Amino acid sequence: MRIHCLENVDKALQFLKEQRVHLENMGCHDIVDGNHRLTLGLIWTIILRFQIQDIIVDCDDNKEKRSAKDALLLWCQMKTAGYPNVNIRNFSTSWRDGMAFNALIHKHRPDLIDFDKLKKSNAHHNLQDAFNLAEQHLGITKLLDPEDISVDQPDDKSVITYVVTYYHYFSKMKALKVEGKRIGKVLENAIETEKMVQKYESLASDLLEWIEQTIIILNNRKFANALLGVQQQLQAFNTYRTAEKPPKFTEKGNLEVLLFTIQSKMRANNQKVFTPREGKLISDVNKAWERLEKAEHERELALRMELIRQEKLEQLARRFDRKAAMRETWLSENQRLVSQDNFGFDLQAVDAATKKHEAIETDITAYEERVQAVLSVARELEAESYHDIKRVAARRENVVRLWEYLLELLKARRLRLETNLGLQRVFQEMLHIMDWMDEMKMLLLSQDYGKHLLGVEDLLQKHALVEADISVQADRVKAVSSNATRFSVSGAGYKPCDPQVIEDRVSHLEFCYQELTQLAAERRARLEESRRLWKFFWDMAEEEGWIREKEQILSSLENAKDLTGSLRLLSQQRALEHEMSGRNGLLKNTIAEGQDMVQAGHFAATKIQERVCDLQDQWAALERLAAARKRKLEEALALHQFQTDADDVDAWTLDALRIVSSGETGHDEFSTQALVRKHKDAAAEVSSYRSVIDSLQEQAAALPEEEAQSEEVRGRLAGIEERYKEVSELTKLRKQALQDALALYKMFNEAHACQVWIEEKEQWLNGMEIPEKLEDLEVIQHRFESLEPETNNQASRVAVVNQIARQLKHNGHPSETAIKTQQDQLNNR
Repeated sequence: MRIHCLENVDKALQFLKEQRVHLENMGCHDIVDGNHRLTLGLIWTIILRFQIQDIIVDCDDNKEKRSAKDALLLWCQMKTAGYPNVNIRNFSTSWRDGMAFNALIHKHRPDLIDFDKLKKSNAHHNLQDAFNLAEQHLGITKLLDPEDISVDQPDDKSVITYVVTYYHYFSKMKALKVEGKRIGKVLENAIETEKMVQKYESLASDLLEWIEQTIIILNNRKFANALLGVQQQLQAFNTYRTAEKPPKFTEKGNLEVLLFTIQSKMRANNQKVFTPREGKLISDVNKAWERLEKAEHERELALRMELIRQEKLEQLARRFDRKAAMRETWLSENQRLVSQDNFGFDLQAVDAATKKHEAIETDITAYEERVQAVLSVARELEAESYHDIKRVAARRENVVRLWEYLLELLKARRLRLETNLGLQRVFQEMLHIMDWMDEMKMLLLSQDYGKHLLGVEDLLQKHALVEADISVQADRVKAVSSNATRFSVSGAGYKPCDPQVIEDRVSHLEFCYQELTQLAAERRARLEESRRLWKFFWDMAEEEGWIREKEQILSSLENAKDLTGSLRLLSQQRALEHEMSGRNGLLKNTIAEGQDMVQAGHFAATKIQERVCDLQDQWAALERLAAARKRKLEEALALHQFQTDADDVDAWTLDALRIVSSGETGHDEFSTQALVRKHKDAAAEVSSYRSVIDSLQEQAAALPEEEAQSEEVRGRLAGIEERYKEVSELTKLRKQALQDALALYKMFNEAHACQVWIEEKEQWLNGMEIPEKLEDLEVIQHRFESLEPETNNQASRVAVVNQIARQLKHNGHPSETAIKTQQDQLNNR
């Protein structure tokens, strides 16, 4: 009924009025009666009010309020900016080529249109494609046909109505995208939290497994049976403490921070707070870590005890080697000594050799105690399972073999000496005869040949009496020759000398006896050699005088009182040896002259030979005296050098004590780091100076045994070792103090940075106002979302500060009150 139609239209008009839609000169009867113009105007009014009026486009460069139509036009211009052949200036002619519709669709859905293939000249195709794509893929009703737009003057209201559907669709798509991002953010936080939980479980399991495996390794007490091996094991242990353990300690701290972060995120997302299952709690990790540190401490003690034992064994082995080398040298020298049958060539020399042999036997018998001392050291090394015991045992057996062989040589030498003594007694008898014959010869070979004829005749009369005495000694010469021949024809055993020598002496005795009858005729020839003889004796006397002069110099008891004096005396000694080397040439020439005279059969050959032998003995004694003097000076030089080096070590120790005992720890992190680097260099120098002290120990060991065992040397070494130990301990204490100071300054810097960040965020939160517009609210929400990771990072820094504070408290830092105050302030903030 008409009344019903009027009521229905009136309800619609009343609603429009309530929405403050202006309806001028329009009533319900105009619509019911079918007023075409008014009906179209009403429809356009409704479209403007509910489709276009709510359009708002942000434009920073123009803050003035725009109408809905202008806002829609601005939105279209913004979306199509930069597209070729698109220039939207109105809602009429700017749309008739279809490029603008395609640009709007491509802006939001570039997958639907290949915009570069569109041509401005093909308007109908462009419009048809745009309308079809909008309807098929975007769900936008095709309100227009290409024929409605592809005219000279398209209807702007129709275009606006159709374009508005694009605006609302894409705005709705944007809103859905924002909502999707929000939901995705929540899911992402949940997934991230789950990943962090899995990461915590994995890290906790890996850390606990590493701790248990490390405890098993640390509890292993199977050490290398060698000093180098134990040192390498100790080095590996130190490497574990400095390289392997610190990352794990950091990982433990990061595990606590990770758990705190997980629980904080879950509380922020209103999730049930994650609690690790039994066995993987932080307390379980801390308990395992405590067991690890206990095992580490016990491992270190065991390693150091084994190191001390191995060092003692190495010292004992060096002592064994040193004593064994001394014993081997002594035994070898004495073997060479007793292997030499230098018994002499006369009875006096053999008697002296017998007494010397008895002294050697006494000395060797007394030396058995020292040999037993070496064997005792070897037994001690064997009892301690020394790693190189095979070498020690082999050297011990070598010492025993050398000792037994020396005793055998000594016994054999005693038998040979007794045989030689019997022979030399025969030779002594021969010498008595020879001496008598020499006396006779001296008469015949007298240097007093006379100055005139009376003197020569007197000598001839005396020579006749000598010939009578020679005939009387014939029986005695025969008996001595028989006894001497008995030694030369003895069995296949030891022969005291070459049988040819005995035969030569017998022959010589007989020859001398026969020679006495011929000397009278040879006297005149000897006179001609008299001048040569006296020249030789003059040269010999000069050499003997030079030798006596140098013997007085070398017998001097002068000893140097310092290193410079020792060097000076040793230089003088070398100069004297050089002079002796040059003088030796002159001596050899003189001896060669005498030997030539002897070989030429000089009448005084025996005396010449005696003088030559005597001079050679004096020269040998001079060389022995020079060698003894040189050895004494070198020992004194070694002692003074040791004292000088010990003084240098004491000076260095005092300087090192002054450096490492300094109480300065810096006033900030930078200065403390500089002191740490400086102390590192000082610590490296202290560590490297160990080799200098070891060298001084070896230098002292090289001194003569009496000097090396003296209270002065031993006390000096003990004092140096004690002061070096004090320097090492002070170095460690200073290193710990500097590390604590550096940790303290680092904690203060981190705490200050955290407080500055907290104050900044507090000011921002206190001054923040909740905006009324959705877009502003999204911006603030985005800032809140970005604040969360920053808060987590700062929580990690706070955890680091707390960790450093706990470590400093554990170390008993003197600033514990200030540390606790700073820590409490930061945690409260």
